[in-house]
Amino acid sequence: MVKLLVDSACDLEQEEAEVRGIFLMPLLIRFGEEEFEDGVTLSHRAFFEKLIETSDLPQTSQINDYRFEEAFSTLTADGSEVVAVTISSKLSGTHANAVKAAKKFEGKVHVVDSLNACIGERILVDYADRLIREGLPAAEVAAKLEESKGKIRLLAVLDTLQYLRKGGRISSVTAIAGEMLSIKPVISVVKGEVKLVGKAMGSKKGNNLLNRLVSDCGGIDFSMPYTLGYSGLSDEFLLKYLHDSEHLYKDHTDSVPYYLIGSAIGTHVGPGAIAVAFFSN
Repeated sequence: MVKLLVDSACDLEQEEAEVRGIFLMPLLIRFGEEEFEDGVTLSHRAFFEKLIETSDLPQTSQINDYRFEEAFSTLTADGSEVVAVTISSKLSGTHANAVKAAKKFEGKVHVVDSLNACIGERILVDYADRLIREGLPAAEVAAKLEESKGKIRLLAVLDTLQYLRKGGRISSVTAIAGEMLSIKPVISVVKGEVKLVGKAMGSKKGNNLLNRLVSDCGGIDFSMPYTLGYSGLSDEFLLKYLHDSEHLYKDHTDSVPYYLIGSAIGTHVGPGAIAVAFFSN
């Protein structure tokens, strides 16, 4: 039997993971003196409620090798093999800790660096889940994930710059000027790292830029998993984007899946962001 383990940076929450038979390893998130398990003891919605209320950014911590070793031991105890998908090694030490722990399990555990996060990691998890359900052995599942992960594109339009400023990723002057001009930055995960790939004046132009960047990537491979994501307490901006980007999807699907983004990326982008993740053609 092949089992799938993922970290919560892929934005799965415990309830969905249990329904799908996926073992979820939560990152830890701290608001002041309070510590929570991402997606387990703190839902994504509750996270944004706390984020909006507080003036300081919460702290997230990586999953250590001891926790991975415990999980791998439990999952392999019945003779099963494990495929573990992690957040990008360039964004967190979580991947290195998973690899360290896996060395104690003699080829029974296959760790895949998604080189992504958020819904970009989620669609690789969805692909892994599909392959396992098709009956592929663990080594083959891991090989197919390694082969395909370079085609994943994650693009997002942010509504505010203040959380990037709070996290020290841009200066206060840049943030204030951007807010005054209603600049909407567009970010992407490129070779495992978050990069600024464009700027637009206002939400409408931000949505248009996002659509153009999707097309520039070669378009969406609809035979593979794809999804949208949003941050905050309302999906209003995402539904507006879906309306603006209808031409990308209408000939391929009746409905586009979308999810609330979790804390791993939500901490840095704040509420009001919309994101699209897909395997490019």
